[in-house]
Amino acid sequence: MEKLNMNLPGFKTLRKEADSDDNSYMARVRNMPVLQRPFQWLAAKKWMILLTLMAFLLGKAMILDELSPFAIAFFAVILFMRRDYLLPVSAALIAGSLFAPFPASLMIAAELLIFYLIYRGLNAFEHAEVSYAPLMVFVSSFVVKLFAIVMGSSFTWYSFMMCSLDAVLSFVLTLVFIQAIPIFTYRKKNYQLKSEEILCLIILLASVMTGAVGWTVYSLSVEHVLSRYLILVFALVGGAPLGASVGVVTGLILSLADISAIYQMSLLAFSGMLAGMLREGKKGAVMLGMLLGSSILSIYFSGPADVMTSTWESCAAIALFLLTPKSVISMISKYVPGTNDHSKSQHEYAKRVRDLTAERVTQFSRVFRQLSQSFGQVAGTEEISKRSGEVDHFMDAVTEGVCSSCIKRSHCWDAKFYQTYKYMTDVMSAVEENPEITDQQIPKEWMRMCGRTGDVLQEMKQQYSLYQHDMQWKRQIYDSRQLVAEQLSGVSQVMEDLAREIQREGQAMYRQEEQIREALEQLGLSIQGIEIISLDPGHVEIEIVHAFTRGYDECRKIVAPLLSNILDEHIAVLHESSVSPKDGLATVLFGSAKTFEITTGVAGAAKGGDLLSGDSFSMMELGNGTFAVALSDGMGNGERAKQESSTALSILEQLLQSGMDEKLAIKSVNSILMLRSPDEVYATVDMALIDQYTAETTFMKIASTPSFIKRGLEVIPVSASNLPIGIIQDIEVDLVTLKLQAGDIVIMMTDGIFDAPGHAVNKELWMKRMIQEIDSEDPQQIADILLEKVIRYQQNIIHDDMTVVVGRVEHYQPEWATLYVPGLARMERPRTVS
Repeated sequence: MEKLNMNLPGFKTLRKEADSDDNSYMARVRNMPVLQRPFQWLAAKKWMILLTLMAFLLGKAMILDELSPFAIAFFAVILFMRRDYLLPVSAALIAGSLFAPFPASLMIAAELLIFYLIYRGLNAFEHAEVSYAPLMVFVSSFVVKLFAIVMGSSFTWYSFMMCSLDAVLSFVLTLVFIQAIPIFTYRKKNYQLKSEEILCLIILLASVMTGAVGWTVYSLSVEHVLSRYLILVFALVGGAPLGASVGVVTGLILSLADISAIYQMSLLAFSGMLAGMLREGKKGAVMLGMLLGSSILSIYFSGPADVMTSTWESCAAIALFLLTPKSVISMISKYVPGTNDHSKSQHEYAKRVRDLTAERVTQFSRVFRQLSQSFGQVAGTEEISKRSGEVDHFMDAVTEGVCSSCIKRSHCWDAKFYQTYKYMTDVMSAVEENPEITDQQIPKEWMRMCGRTGDVLQEMKQQYSLYQHDMQWKRQIYDSRQLVAEQLSGVSQVMEDLAREIQREGQAMYRQEEQIREALEQLGLSIQGIEIISLDPGHVEIEIVHAFTRGYDECRKIVAPLLSNILDEHIAVLHESSVSPKDGLATVLFGSAKTFEITTGVAGAAKGGDLLSGDSFSMMELGNGTFAVALSDGMGNGERAKQESSTALSILEQLLQSGMDEKLAIKSVNSILMLRSPDEVYATVDMALIDQYTAETTFMKIASTPSFIKRGLEVIPVSASNLPIGIIQDIEVDLVTLKLQAGDIVIMMTDGIFDAPGHAVNKELWMKRMIQEIDSEDPQQIADILLEKVIRYQQNIIHDDMTVVVGRVEHYQPEWATLYVPGLARMERPRTVS
């Protein structure tokens, strides 16, 4: 039994939700026509009516005609979980106990009263938690039974043992009912019932049937009919394992109530197993299995008359089974793991969660896109050029500073306003063209008109200087808004792609999975499970759970080549993980093999032979089949340069891994480096993004030296003109895209190597000749040889940090390309997989 981890406040919340649902339903009932209200009321109170009927039978249920542990356990759970049902359930329990042998009714009434008093006492101190319910039941039952024994005529050890056994059974049944009753009480049910919860439900239903012991209809035992009906339902839903389990549990509990029916346990277990084995034949086959199982064993255990009675009881159960609506069977199937209805409900739930998540991500994407548009609109409306409002402000400042104290102010600005305004505008334009203008360079008309020409010119120069500073700050604000708008747009695009990826819904490809299973079993491999995630060409994903044998790499040498032959596409092992080491099981993820693979080599030296170089490099998978070879050179040497170059590379790689556009990622890194330090610190970035499916390569060269592609005897330079990142806010990025071929060697280097020959030599031609002279095809040897040649050319003096990174593009060649199995056809891929 799973450890209880439930407390009263949690159940209060669930009870409030159920109460609110009932109240809203009853409100709708009151608004319906009068003739429909009784039926709607019954539908609204169906669970209360069901629990009340169950309480009546549990109140009557007895074990060995002495023990009655069912009533107090059921009452306790109802009190904690659905207190609004307490009154009808209590009345039903006491009413059912009246049909039990005397004095069971008095005992049950006393137990209920004692338990309720204990509950009120604990509730007063706020300690009435459902985890205490089993102990409270034990105390209540034990105290009442012990009191009855002590006050009785005789006290024996047998009676004391039966008293203790009754209390222990009540304790256990309380634990069982806590797991089972919520299925009937709460509308928001958990459709992922565990095996223990299903078992508790079966015990509850069997306990209810115990209350029907002794009832007969036309000489047919009611408990036998109900037990076989229960087996028919669960055998159809869960198959042979569940049918046999229900038969064993139901037969055991019924035999406790009537010891003469002990043979019912084996009869019901065999009937449930046989009925479940024929589940594939639907209702008819299940009914036939039940009828055969019960009839065959009845011949061994009973006489001819009892055989016919058992057969008629099975027929009555079959009649009830035929009258059961299909919707009821489907509802029960949703509770049982492994059934199609359960899988369908889980799939629908996962689909709802996926759609909801995708919708929320899409909403966030729209918010970021709207913010991006808002920043772009604000930045676009603010023109950096001189506007009429700024001209008026400029003119007012000059007038206020000089003309306000001039005696000719009214003459100039009142009598000759337009002429004065025109002359002031001309002078302002002259100052804008030449900020160092003197009095002699001012137009003669203005000199004759204004007597304070020097003061006006000085004030204009001062105001123009302030205007320039103002424009500089506005330009920076404009650039910052533009950058924020671009970054928000990039984040929006990443989230939109994520939402599109979440909404991808794979189809159930049972036929393809069965085809793979048959092919692997033909080779003698033990396959526990196969799940096809995607069959898109170039993006195949298949998960296989199999018995992994240490020392034999079946996955890479057998399974992957076999899948390659079936799918007509190179398949490789992407990931292996152990599921159950004790059982020897492992989960292996197979996916599309890359057309090309990249082998790399790197060599470097610090300035003056120091240990710490200011250069940083990286070679890594970015996802989606993209391999990145990157190199960065920080300003200067030593620790500070190393910090800047490594920061630039790490941030750039993370942004590219998230799916951000290359240009936007570079601009984001540029802004981050500018914000990190007020000093003029910059770094170069040289990155090659190689698509391992097509070999199409994008070169991102930010103020870096040219890269070189060695293709046989030919050496192709790759260069671009971009400023370093971290210097100016608005950086323009030019990307170079080339299609590489198998055998091409990409060589990237920092300026310490490229600038080694000095200014008197054509560096590009010199480097091409150096690369052509290297005969090796191994990337690491090429890097080592090139670095050694440069150092020797400088007479073993390292003037600057030197780093060279080499990558070779090669065709991917798996150990086993394909494995042909006779009689196995190529797999037909669905047109729309996801």
